[in-house]
Amino acid sequence: MSPFRAEPDRTPWTKAWPPGARLRTPSPGLAPGRSPGIPPDRVYKSLFESVRTLGAEGLFLFTSLDTDHDLYLSPEEFKPIAEKLTGITPPGDFEEEVIHDPNGETLTLEARMQPLLLDSMTKSKDGFLGVSHSSLSGLRSWKSPAVPSASFSASQFRVFLPPKDKVEVGDTWWMIPSELNIFTGYLPNNRYHPPPPKGREVLIHSLLSMFHPRPFIKSRFAPQGAIACIRASNDFYYDIVFRIHAEFQLNDVPNFPFWFTPGQFTGNIVLSKDASHVRHFHLYVPNDRSLNVDMEWLYGASESSNMEVDIGYLPQLELQSTGPSTPTVIMDEEGNVIDSRDSNSEPIRFVFEDIHWSSEISRQEVARRLDVTFYPFKKVSYLPFSEAFERAEAENKLVHSILLWGALDDQSCSGRTLRETVLESSPVLALLNQSFISSWSLVRELENMQQNHALSEKARLHLEKYNFPVEMMVALPNGTIVHHINANFFLDQTAMKPEEEGVTFSFSGGFEDPSTATYISFLKEGLERAKQYVAQ
Repeated sequence: MSPFRAEPDRTPWTKAWPPGARLRTPSPGLAPGRSPGIPPDRVYKSLFESVRTLGAEGLFLFTSLDTDHDLYLSPEEFKPIAEKLTGITPPGDFEEEVIHDPNGETLTLEARMQPLLLDSMTKSKDGFLGVSHSSLSGLRSWKSPAVPSASFSASQFRVFLPPKDKVEVGDTWWMIPSELNIFTGYLPNNRYHPPPPKGREVLIHSLLSMFHPRPFIKSRFAPQGAIACIRASNDFYYDIVFRIHAEFQLNDVPNFPFWFTPGQFTGNIVLSKDASHVRHFHLYVPNDRSLNVDMEWLYGASESSNMEVDIGYLPQLELQSTGPSTPTVIMDEEGNVIDSRDSNSEPIRFVFEDIHWSSEISRQEVARRLDVTFYPFKKVSYLPFSEAFERAEAENKLVHSILLWGALDDQSCSGRTLRETVLESSPVLALLNQSFISSWSLVRELENMQQNHALSEKARLHLEKYNFPVEMMVALPNGTIVHHINANFFLDQTAMKPEEEGVTFSFSGGFEDPSTATYISFLKEGLERAKQYVAQ
């Protein structure tokens, strides 16, 4: 979903500071290639000079990067800023293109789908008043998978194998890297057909084409791409969990574009380490949340055309293997090709041994690692609503609560800009970890939660303060809201124009805009206001 507001004449927040904007770097610390340290007798003097140069807030931002506290930034400490600014991450160890063995094993996949529930869309509440029939034509007509069943060579799934330096259980890597950052902004909306896939994108494109003929493997908004993690391993097999951010274009000319963006595709594959055999494959859109798909459609052919946005619930969209991959050509012990049926004309049945893992981690731990790779703001744990208040009471902390229209940690999000800037910055992460228990919730889930006697009051207090699209709040463990700010107001207060004098950047967990300091002020103000309630 577009960052906070879908207004074509409004410059997106993430594009408010192009590479040509004036950059001001703090004077101390940028000493590439060396980390000399500071003798004890100079520590106090150095800190005093740093405060005088940067100010208290500036020093806080600087030290959030200075992990060894020597008041210098080494190349490794500077790396997050460089990656955020350039959008370039160190190249991975990608495998060479695989030539498929025509005599290798074959895997059959089946596609299943239950179409989006139209009454889950916000627009359905007024009978889709003002929404043209042609806009939703692609959505209404998409009732079943484009290709219900298809066969693939097992060797094609080699793209899921880890690079040579990522072979341990728990290792995570980018299968398809994201190419977007806060400076590149987002990709155009006025497109109908995806670009030709290349490299590892080819198989993913083929898989998603079983659902709909126009999948876009590179989504319009960051984070793009696909990541994977080794969940389990033994001498011969991997169990690899993956997550893919992709979307579909449901309309074709003469209708205007309609983007259908599932929150995520996830799943797992169990395959041999040489990719000659696939034991199991499963890909699906999670349906455990009340809303899991973002939809955006244009009312014109140009990029500046008006756009409508909505969110809805997709009960099922999944691919699953019908069984393990099997040989295309069957040979006897002497290497002679034999018929796939025995003398009684019965198909030959293959017996597969059970796989026993020598090393493994839980699916929940894998999900956490994938989350953090896609979304650095998840370095802070975001607990479910009820659990967050229980933890806050037990640890005597405040609750940092975010209430929004779509999920904060997938592509159906209405708080995209928030998570890609403020929430992932190191000083904000540090303050949240130190003084808060964090949580995010869907508006619809809290509306339903009002029926729960134990949580109804806390849910009511949150909903009273909520304004579309995202509301950030600081709450006491009993649910009392002591401070809150709306995302649109926050955006207006912190937005800068490149031509304005005094434009500066702060150094944090990435190359961040000044809104980082504003959000820290919001959190600190919440801490101060909470003292008044405690004193009463």
